[in-house]
Amino acid sequence: MTFLDMLSAAERQNNSMLCVGLDPEPTKFPDRIKGDSNKIYDFCAAIVDATADLVNSFKPQIAYFAAHRAEGQLERLMEHMRRVAPHVPIILDAKRGDIGSTAEQYAIEAFERYGADAVTLSPFMGWDSVAPYLKYHGKGAFLLCRTSNPGGDDLQNQRLASVDGQPLLYEHVARLAQGPWNLNGQLGLVVGATYPKEIERVRELAPTVPLLIPGVGAQGGDAVATVKAGLRIAHGETTGPIIVNSSRAILYASSGVDFSDGARRVALQTRDALNAARP
Repeated sequence: MTFLDMLSAAERQNNSMLCVGLDPEPTKFPDRIKGDSNKIYDFCAAIVDATADLVNSFKPQIAYFAAHRAEGQLERLMEHMRRVAPHVPIILDAKRGDIGSTAEQYAIEAFERYGADAVTLSPFMGWDSVAPYLKYHGKGAFLLCRTSNPGGDDLQNQRLASVDGQPLLYEHVARLAQGPWNLNGQLGLVVGATYPKEIERVRELAPTVPLLIPGVGAQGGDAVATVKAGLRIAHGETTGPIIVNSSRAILYASSGVDFSDGARRVALQTRDALNAARP
């Protein structure tokens, strides 16, 4: 199955547009394991087990593992997710963005070492920084487009000189993802939930590509506005899928021994809120 096939199947089976982001920060762990970076796998695996039937994807953030020399724990976690939730695609949040042989090595890291189904990328260095990932049949790649951080305005909201007017940079990225760059049909875009109007504009320019939307929960993104802006359905089928990510609000819903129960409770609430906003 391709990444988009897996995403569609998980959305139907789990009735979900929710992605749980796995951003393990040991200082925020439950009291009994707080500060112990050797428990990253145990913490994340418990979250996965508690939410696997509520999500359309998982998104481990590689920096949170690498910072604690926990890449081995990430490899174990990837294996665990494939074992307990083989129907749920895994997006490796790496935001890589390099060219040539270096990009090829990053693609090997994402798809061969970790076995991810998709990866996040920065398109700033152009097409040749994206192409190596698209050589992997059926694997997905999400280009940073209109991100949720305030500093995104510094570049993403700048106008370009172009034969078709003066599009904003993020609009140009959206057009590339929908069109000439989408060679394997598995390209998507990252757009922040804190900018629903921009989500709507990206969806207008890229009507069918999947949108990975972080920012719901701790970052303040509105679930209802996000769904209305990004989801597209025709004849009862999703034609423009969305992947709405929540991390901290779910991971750290409880600091007690019941932390996985707390995570499940918030994930269920978030999933249901997203579903209630469907058109």
